[in-house]
Amino acid sequence: MAPPLLLLQDVSISLGSTRLLGGAGLAVAAGDRLCLVGRNGSGKSTLLKIAAGLLTQDDGSRFVQPGATIRYLPQEPDLSGYDSTLSYVLSGLGPGDDAHRARTLLSQLGLSGEEDPARLSGGEARRCALARVLAPVPDILLLDEPTNHLDLPAIEWLQDELAGLRSGLVLISHDRRLLEALSRAVIWLDRGTTRRLDRGFAHFEGWRDATLEQEEREHQKLGRRIAAEEDWLRYGVTARRRRNQRRLGELHAMRTRRREQLRTVGQVKLAAAQGELSGRLVIAAEGLEKSLGGRRLVHGFGTRVLRGDRVGIVGPNGAGKTTLLRLLTGGLPPDVGEVRLGTALQVVTLDQQRASLDPTRSLADTLTGGGDDRVIVNGESRHVVSYMKDFLFAPEQARTPVGVLSGGERGRLMLACALARPANLLVLDEPTNDLDLETLDLLQELLAEHPGTVLLVSHDRDFLDRVVTATIAAEGDGRWVEYAGGYSDMLAQRAPATEPARPPRASPRSAPPPRPTTPDRRLSFKQLHALRTLPARIAALQQEADRLRGMLGDPDLYRRDAARFASASEALQAAERELADSEETWLTLELLREDIEGT
Repeated sequence: MAPPLLLLQDVSISLGSTRLLGGAGLAVAAGDRLCLVGRNGSGKSTLLKIAAGLLTQDDGSRFVQPGATIRYLPQEPDLSGYDSTLSYVLSGLGPGDDAHRARTLLSQLGLSGEEDPARLSGGEARRCALARVLAPVPDILLLDEPTNHLDLPAIEWLQDELAGLRSGLVLISHDRRLLEALSRAVIWLDRGTTRRLDRGFAHFEGWRDATLEQEEREHQKLGRRIAAEEDWLRYGVTARRRRNQRRLGELHAMRTRRREQLRTVGQVKLAAAQGELSGRLVIAAEGLEKSLGGRRLVHGFGTRVLRGDRVGIVGPNGAGKTTLLRLLTGGLPPDVGEVRLGTALQVVTLDQQRASLDPTRSLADTLTGGGDDRVIVNGESRHVVSYMKDFLFAPEQARTPVGVLSGGERGRLMLACALARPANLLVLDEPTNDLDLETLDLLQELLAEHPGTVLLVSHDRDFLDRVVTATIAAEGDGRWVEYAGGYSDMLAQRAPATEPARPPRASPRSAPPPRPTTPDRRLSFKQLHALRTLPARIAALQQEADRLRGMLGDPDLYRRDAARFASASEALQAAERELADSEETWLTLELLREDIEGT
């Protein structure tokens, strides 16, 4: 075994009164490929900063082989004080390093070198910081969440670049696909100490589960009491992972049904929700066009989003993913085309900025709105501490100010706030940023249990494969194409770049059987009449249902006129039934019309 270039032994450190690390270790030799994993707040970033020499441990030792070079990428790079991105990258070079490589890396990452660091987006700042640490080709690279804010092309470029380096690598990331591709050993940071698995990340979760189960058996044999909170926070991950493995099978069945729909009706698009039951049709979009700042972001896009679907939207930064999301949910009017939203929609949106969190408020106050210690979830009153535990917060964190939470903990808190609100359409824009692997498992479980529709923008390839039933991908120049299944399914179905663009098909691997050669398939006069008249009838029923809901929203109506209250309630139920039936009929006829015209 090669001698380590970097060695941490029995490292301990406390932040305030909290002991974060106690007896942790890390050994990195030339060419090592290590991933450092652990729950948000467990001290991964702190251990990496100690390894980089930016923090001094309270106890233990740090050794670096004389002459060895180390470069460190923080989660939030500081580019202040530099007049251009090139000057920032060049400042990271040492004697004898190649300035030409710095310029080449910037170009490969889509930067000219002339950009003002103060005006960079999060993704541009991350790409610039990557160029700075990669340019010197150091002996050891310490990377803390390098894929945060990167789009899929940049993530795939980074994966290829790191795979070709000779540097020793220590990587913190929530991107399972990246960890599986690059790691040869895993350092697991748990309760302040580290354990090492000399196999890649693909073997980690099974090893971790077996380790925790053995530890639990030993605790029981020794007669030690394990607090219920600790038991859930520590050992519950095993049960969640097993449930998620089962749900992957259910997801495959949903994708098969979606593939059959695509075969039947051609190009269709989806999204789903929770709260009150929405109509079967959640979103119907036809011929959408949208340009912003002279750039065409959406061109000729149409879709049907049905209740219960989970749809991922993917593409490079700047392709228009958020714009498409806002078009589909009615937050932005199209230049051309039409979007019709289903009935009784309750939309909850989680954006990637997390700006709604007040750093001075406690975690409990944020969840309860500053009221008592109860939170209403799906109509059920729950104690805030009980609800916190669902999102892997310990009870003693209830009074913790939001401002001291880690990035991943703030992400979990935003999820807890969003999912406590009644919704039948969840709109999630980059929900996986800063989340640790266990929280990603939790989010996957929550989305699997959600009875409504989900629209999801994400750059996490593995998460998309585990969650979505269909993927809408940017194909350039405002074109968006839907594919049945997750990210890997999309790659398998995409036509080779050398072939001319063709209309999407559900699955080239299993083409639909040829249509019957009936020369005169057509809609009847009654069906054509229904197609023309049903949209107006649906709009009238929606207005009537809204009017009746407004009437029943009067808290004094029942006391003033009980008979009128009962009559309005019955009328609302009848209107909602007729509305659902009308939507179902219109959708069936519309799909039949598209099928006939496609023939």
